[in-house]
Amino acid sequence: MANIKSAKKRVKVIERKTLRNKMIKSNLKTVLKKADAEQTAENIVLAIKKVDQACAKGIMHKNKAARKKSQLAKKLNAAK
Repeated sequence: MANIKSAKKRVKVIERKTLRNKMIKSNLKTVLKKADAEQTAENIVLAIKKVDQACAKGIMHKNKAARKKSQLAKKLNAAK
């Protein structure tokens, strides 16, 4: 364990951020699986929104987010 006060704070902050990132990643995976299984317009639009949010939070790289959104857009066009 760290001895310096600022290092102790960083440990706490990192734990909080790790939990937040895990929550967002888990939710994103769930939504993507649901969009893949039930290819309805609602599910795909929600998945695109979640991908955008993950990218904005820095959890997903912007190129990966763009690739996922492109794949989802193809599914959305096929569903219509």
